[in-house]
Amino acid sequence: MARLDIVPDYRDSETTKTIQATTTEMTNTDLEIEVKFYLAAPEESRRRIEDLGAEFAGKRFEQNIRFEDADASLIRKNALLRLRRTDSRAELTYKGEAPEENRDFKVHRELEVTVSDFDTAAAIFEALGYHNAQVYEKHRETYIYGNTILCIDRMPFGFFLEIEGQPDAIRQTAQELGLDWNQRILANYLAIFDRLKSECALGFNDVTFDHFAGVNLDFGRFVQLFAAGG
Repeated sequence: MARLDIVPDYRDSETTKTIQATTTEMTNTDLEIEVKFYLAAPEESRRRIEDLGAEFAGKRFEQNIRFEDADASLIRKNALLRLRRTDSRAELTYKGEAPEENRDFKVHRELEVTVSDFDTAAAIFEALGYHNAQVYEKHRETYIYGNTILCIDRMPFGFFLEIEGQPDAIRQTAQELGLDWNQRILANYLAIFDRLKSECALGFNDVTFDHFAGVNLDFGRFVQLFAAGG
């Protein structure tokens, strides 16, 4: 499994409280609102974030399992059941469609809890009839800026910036970072991979760094396939 030298996985209680408080300020519902931007120059983007005075909140490696049932009923209703493992914790997440469609932001319902044992949680889902449908990995750096959470994600197929918050705050932060709003991405990482798999005839299903080690893929060639436009 790939690893970076990473800051402890949000183990500092004050850091965790800061992230939780920011999330509470952003919304008092279970809706998650966000956009993504492809980062052709991640170091420059990181510098811009730091120049704004954003508070660094740690970085971690994530391994995720997407569960599905035999009828693929979750993916058919645009839902995600995910078990995530990091260096120090495991999280169970359900994501579902938002009550209303939003063409400007990626909006979905998200329910998340911490679980005490990753392997046991996975075994429970398998006993209930769910199976491991897909594994995906990422390295994530998190910053807090005002009422937004900024995540620099290193995916196996490129770097991305995810901005989460309320709509006005997201737009304002993107503007302050000099990002082109028309280039925002509303697709999730698995949907992006599915398109790349088709475009590049990739012969694997798991989105891992090992699988992409021998793949020469420049995401910049494909970014217009995902840009949400004006």
